[in-house]
Parts: sequence; structure tokens; C-alpha cells
Amino acid sequence: MDLRSLHKKHVLTPWVAQASLNPPLVVRGEGVWLYDQEGRRYLDLSSGLVALNLGHGHPRLVRAIAEQAATLAYAAPSLFHDKRALLAKALSDLAPWPEGARVFFTPSGTEANEDALKFVRHLTGRFKVLAAYRSFHGATHASASLTGENRRWPAEPGTAPGVVHFFAPYPYRSPFFTDDPQEEAARALEHLERVLLHEDPKRVAAIFLEPVVGSNGVIVYPEGYLEGVRALCDRHGILLVFDEVMTGFGRVGAAFAAERFGVVPDLITFAKGVTSAYVPLGGVLLRESLARYFDEHPLPTGHTYSGHPLAVAAGLAALQAYQEEGVFARVRALEGFFREALQSLAAQHPLVGEVRGLGAFYALELVRDRESKEPLSPWHAPFSPPMQALLQGLWQEGVYLLAKHNVLLVAPPLTIKEEEFLEGLDRLSRALRRVEVEVL
Repeated sequence: MDLRSLHKKHVLTPWVAQASLNPPLVVRGEGVWLYDQEGRRYLDLSSGLVALNLGHGHPRLVRAIAEQAATLAYAAPSLFHDKRALLAKALSDLAPWPEGARVFFTPSGTEANEDALKFVRHLTGRFKVLAAYRSFHGATHASASLTGENRRWPAEPGTAPGVVHFFAPYPYRSPFFTDDPQEEAARALEHLERVLLHEDPKRVAAIFLEPVVGSNGVIVYPEGYLEGVRALCDRHGILLVFDEVMTGFGRVGAAFAAERFGVVPDLITFAKGVTSAYVPLGGVLLRESLARYFDEHPLPTGHTYSGHPLAVAAGLAALQAYQEEGVFARVRALEGFFREALQSLAAQHPLVGEVRGLGAFYALELVRDRESKEPLSPWHAPFSPPMQALLQGLWQEGVYLLAKHNVLLVAPPLTIKEEEFLEGLDRLSRALRRVEVEVL
């Protein structure tokens, strides 16, 4: 049976035209490697969709899922369940609030953001919500409304009303006409306050923000920006929601980016790394002072798979692995190594306009010319021929890298060895060199 042809005939792949698809058919994973049906291996330098934090085949997670399946494969969310209780307590312990937190479990990150939207409106009695343009919060209608980039467009005009977008800092391509990161932060905060005033801050329930921009370029905000957003929220009684679906569980060298940056939101949405992507799971963390509201008011949402036993068992095993193996501290210790290796790669390749990121979360922004910063592939359009050639070349070199427009996301499993990372960059370098011959 030709499984590749079968897959192409019957499976719809997200976000892309189907006719030209030609990826490997993967059948196995081990550590940081994927294996196709012919036995060829590919280094997973993006942890799938920045999700597989503990790599493939981690024995603790495999064992926990198998044991839970043999014990209890499903329990209605209205019932109490042992693993739900233990995982919720472990997540509360990781949360940045001294008062503690409560968790509402969801099947994925998109539902987490949808439910956080419901929560903030119920908690404040306000309707409007602000989110950044260069953001992705999910693809269902309400989360697509929060999303600021072009993946929002297919959901229109049925997106949820009341969402207003604003521009956040992007130092490499400043929307505020400055080369100074501190000036960028100051102008971005002035812009955000102006948007708030035009929308009436007393009508704004929350600001949703990725504390590090995720698939839209791994943009680390200039110092002072997140602190300034927190201050604006405090001034106007607005809740601050951090979407930590990508940044959570060690990706930035801490349990959450809120901890890494020392800026405390009111709610945190999470997914991906909570189970190292072994089983779909997401959720909303609410600080205890907010969660108490639902002691006397019905919770305004629910899902058949909320806190699914297999998922929470995987999540509990993942958190135990993170803690017992010192994964978060390891990422912080390797941050300099990752950055220096990527900067060394960039110095050899004029197609790389900028390297940015932190922890184990980086972006290579690819340009035709470093002076003009012309993107190798335009935003809000299909991949350009050179970008398509690069992605095909990466497969040929045995590397998987997540790409968005003209950006490659380098976000390996947090368990990657230094020599594996360098091998991946060598393979990437060869693929870049072939494209540079054609472009430059």
C-alpha cells in the first residue's frame, strides 16, 4: 500500500494548498529524531509545532499514558479524578501568584484562549478585549478573533465581536519608526494607551498578549514593555492575559515567561509543553482571587474532553520529568550556547537578517538583502520560490524546521544535546548555501 498517496488523497493538511505537498511520511520518533517509512531520519529542530519539549519517546510519559489507559481511559469532567487533582496542584505551584491558582482544563490552546475570553468578560462585566496584530491565539472563531495576523482572515466575517487590535514592538521592523529598542517600547506603550482611550478603558475587559511572540517571529519585547502593559492594565482595572501556549514549560528557561520576565498577569493560557505534546491538553490558569468568583457563579464553559484522564496523566508525568531532570535550569544554562551557535551560522549566511530569541526559542529572519531587509518571502502570501526551495532543501538534508513567511523557528526539544544541535545547524547551513547561490 502506498501510504504517502493514501495520505495525500484523504487527509487535509492545515494552512496550505494541498497539491504541492511532499513531506516525508513519518512513522517513528526517538529523542530529537523523526524516522520515515524508509528509515531515513530527520532532526526535529522545531519540536514539532514548538510543543515536543521532552523529545520523542520519553519513557516516563509513555509509561504514564499506558498505565492510565489500562486503569481509566475516560471520566466525565463533572467527576473528580485523581490525576486532574494532582496536575492542577502542580500547575498551581508553578504559577506566578503567591495566593495560588485554579485550572480549567481544555483540549488545546485554542480552546484555552476561547475560554479565557469568556472568563474575563464574566469577571469584569466588560465586553471589549485588546490583542496585538502580530499574534496567533488559535483558529476557532473567538480565538481567531484574538489572532492579529492573516490566519484570522478565513474566519471573517464571523469572528467574535469586541476584539480590537494594536501594534506591539518589533525592533527589527519597527512599526514606530525607531532603531532604539527603548524608544520602541515607549512609543508602543503610548500607542497602546491611545488605543485604550479611543475604545474607553472602562469598557475593556482584558489585554491578551504572547509574552514572547510565537509563530509570528519569536519577537522578544524590549525591556520595559511588558511592565508598561501591566501598569496600564492596573491603572484601568483591565485584566492581563498571557498566552503561554508556546512559551510555557521551559521553552524560555522558566516554567512560564511570566516568571522569566518578572511580570505577573492575571490569567495564563497554556497547552503544548504541558504534556510535551504527547496527548492534546490545554488550559487556563486563573489566580485564586479571580477564580473565587466561580464559587458562587456557574462556570460559563465546558468540554467533553476537559481534563481527559490520558492527557492529565501525561501532563503530570511531563511536569515530574521537567522537575526531576532539571530541564528548566538546563535551558537557561544552554541559552548562551544556542545563541552563539545561531549567531555564528548567521555570520556565514547573508540570507539571515537577524537572529533573535531566548531560552530554547529562536527565530532566523531571512532577507534578500540585509540593508533593505527585503523579506525572502513576503508576509501574508504563499512561500516564495526561494523559500520553497529552502524548505525542500531542509528535508533533503534531514532537518525539520517550522517556517512562517520568511522566518524559521529554531526551537528544539529541551533535551537536545549540544552536538545534535550543532549537527542540525550544519545541515541548515548546507541548505541555506544552496539557496544563496540562486538568490544572491
